[in-house]
Amino acid sequence: MSEYLLKNGLVVADDGVHESCDVAIADGTITAIGPGITSDGEEVDCRGTWIGPGFFDMHTHLREPGQEWKEDIESGSRAAAAGGYTGVVAMPNTAPAVDSGHLARYVADRGSEVGLVEVVPSGTITADRAGTRLSHLDELWAAGVRIFTDDGDSVADAGLLRRAMEYIAERGGVIVEHCIDAGLAAGGQVHEGPVSSLLGMPGVPREAEEIVIARDISLVRLTGVAYHVQHLSTAGAVALVAAAKEEGLPVTAEVTPHHLFFDHTAASLTNPVYKMMPPLRDPADVAAVRAGLRDGVIDIVATDHAPHADHEKDHPWEDAPFGVTGLEWAAAVVATVGELTPARFFDVLSRRSAEIAKVATQGHLTVGASANVVVFDPAGAAATDRTVSRSSNSPYLGHDLIGRVVHTIYRGEFTVRNGALRDMAALG
Repeated sequence: MSEYLLKNGLVVADDGVHESCDVAIADGTITAIGPGITSDGEEVDCRGTWIGPGFFDMHTHLREPGQEWKEDIESGSRAAAAGGYTGVVAMPNTAPAVDSGHLARYVADRGSEVGLVEVVPSGTITADRAGTRLSHLDELWAAGVRIFTDDGDSVADAGLLRRAMEYIAERGGVIVEHCIDAGLAAGGQVHEGPVSSLLGMPGVPREAEEIVIARDISLVRLTGVAYHVQHLSTAGAVALVAAAKEEGLPVTAEVTPHHLFFDHTAASLTNPVYKMMPPLRDPADVAAVRAGLRDGVIDIVATDHAPHADHEKDHPWEDAPFGVTGLEWAAAVVATVGELTPARFFDVLSRRSAEIAKVATQGHLTVGASANVVVFDPAGAAATDRTVSRSSNSPYLGHDLIGRVVHTIYRGEFTVRNGALRDMAALG
């Protein structure tokens, strides 16, 4: 395997932040961290950049199996690598849904075959995400699944969810919820507020999110399960998570890049690239989630990368599906609006994400760790004129973002070098 010496970057390692520091990589492993390292490896000048553990996304839709016209594991892995990611958790709302062990193994094996990022499968809480009976949780656990979610839907039956929580709590896994009450959100197209009134569209009230979070926190108190809130978007939701943490409950939360960057006025353009669930909220909610990320109430940034083909999104707003892509620009959004220190930047995009997902191979920059590394220029301009995803339903295309992925290194080999994806044949 190749040897590399990353020179003179600001290194965010497990033991702290080190300026003008080097990272040596050999045989897929980090072999040394410090100033003035000498090595036989190829030297890579990293002055002006941050060197940290490769980004890890806890919320990616790769659409395989069954919806490969939107995205597949190969194209989604390319988008992830381009965005500085070395690992992603693949959501299970595929066709068929990942509700049994053989499907989880397929996702993991296909990710390994592609070899651009570590693809970690999640599994559904209920069979076929139908909300009526539990999935084959024992099979999923035996296949290595540690994250359980019916993402795309909340589990409406509190009794059924409690049983799942008890099972997963005993084994040490994580329950992850898409917190939207289906009844309150029914027919909703945008955030309920002045923009929805102006457009004459039904709105999704904040309470659709907050009621589910409040119910689930009560169940966490009852069962003790590790519980994670997806795509938190309202000030009230931030307060609920803050209170749960203050109580000492094992509750974590994520915010998406789009809920950090945009507010509901973007929906007034009626361009479906701004249509997602939960919807873009009002400026006060945006301010609250940014503050929650800075102060640690919100643990991580997760993309909710949700590809849809052009022919699916190219419809009037009401007929277009919810969901946008974001893997390629998440770090740039955080760098642009997050106001985070380098240490906190890598916490929210890498270290804490891997910790919550219980993926030990990701989120570390220390001697002896697998060389999953990103080199990020916090002052460079992000490329927003193109995408390597199979789908182009991104709200970031054409927007000015500051922060550029210079290099991505996965298991000791460059997948992105000088901002360009390495040729797949060369990886093979």
